[in-house]
Amino acid sequence: MRTVEERGVRFVRLWFVDVLGLLKSFAIPIGELEAALEEGVSLDGSSLEGGARLAERDVIAHPDPRTFQVLPWRPGSLVARMFCDVRMPDGTPFAGDSRHALRRTLEQASELGFTLQVGAEMEFFLFEEGDGDATPVPLDQGAYFDLTPLDDGSDFRRRTIESLEQMGIPVKASHHEVGPSQHEIQLTHTDALSMADALVTFRMAVKEVAREQGVFATFMPKPLEGAPGSGMHLHLSLFDGDGNTFFDEDPDEPLSLTGRAFLAGVLAHAPELTAVTNQWINSYKRLAGGFEAPEHASWTRHGGAALVRVPSNRPERESAARIELRSPDPACNPYLCFAMVLAAGLRGIERGYQLPAEASDDSSPSAEPLPQDLREAVARFDSSELARETLGDRLCDWYVRNKRREWDEFRKTVTAFELRRYLRAL
Repeated sequence: MRTVEERGVRFVRLWFVDVLGLLKSFAIPIGELEAALEEGVSLDGSSLEGGARLAERDVIAHPDPRTFQVLPWRPGSLVARMFCDVRMPDGTPFAGDSRHALRRTLEQASELGFTLQVGAEMEFFLFEEGDGDATPVPLDQGAYFDLTPLDDGSDFRRRTIESLEQMGIPVKASHHEVGPSQHEIQLTHTDALSMADALVTFRMAVKEVAREQGVFATFMPKPLEGAPGSGMHLHLSLFDGDGNTFFDEDPDEPLSLTGRAFLAGVLAHAPELTAVTNQWINSYKRLAGGFEAPEHASWTRHGGAALVRVPSNRPERESAARIELRSPDPACNPYLCFAMVLAAGLRGIERGYQLPAEASDDSSPSAEPLPQDLREAVARFDSSELARETLGDRLCDWYVRNKRREWDEFRKTVTAFELRRYLRAL
């Protein structure tokens, strides 16, 4: 409240996400902020169920004051935002609250003495504004790490980083990616809940800066044929107090015993996780498109297309011990993604999973393939005991209903591929 008065903030946007990770928001004037902090604000909980809502549900959104930040892209009207925890009128958590699903999993990790640290590499494309149905037009033909006139996004990345840092989100690095007009911004590692909030904020910040510059940004996993898709590589490590439990003093060991069991859990449950790490029909165009996108549940220290890479460039540094999960894309729900990955890793630790052999060429004959499309991924997720134990039956059911509706709509759609292949030939 003191910050609001000092900064002259006039409105606060209360943020939450639905089961698909799409940002929802409503605004309150400053005069209502104190009451909102004390009592919460009523809303229709069916808004959290995604596009497959069934009936209205009375819930209460409770703003989390630790997430208060002034939005840098609203300087004239001085608008701030806070993320909300959504609860039932009796105070119990709402089943469809993705943020609570992650918080609950983090509490389970805490009971075992662990905290999850996450760093993220966020990739996205910038395109010219135009007809939404037309083929997207890149702004440049730059390539990996280019810093030339070909890279029209340098000023864009600088402006985005300034916005993020004004909101307390530190950035590690940024550069042009492999594809035309494709960019990457790396967020410095932090605790998992803060990172999930940061990723939702990041997507909004990127789109706002793009709008200011007369272009549009997309986190669509595969917007261009013949070009790389956009991934969200996650750098994960478990800490026990101040120590990184993934670190092993033996430089020949990729990870500690705890780290190897965690990684084994992620690999063993990878097919069940894929529906949340890659939740859109278009996600599987990226996974099947080459450009080092993973297709099997394998791991490596040096290859480029395995599901998990264990970085080995600084084996003597405890803080550098981590795994890099390479399947997620930037359009996923980060809360559900982190919750499921953490649950899989903890399952590996608790049950003593054994790490399979390292893949020598990014794939292994014994490595299980990842689901090839959304329909297969959702079926694996729907039948997953781990998913239902981690997220709860109601959230899983709502998620599955949304994804199956998306698949049914896709089945009825005549695509450009079908027209090219069959219209004249048949």
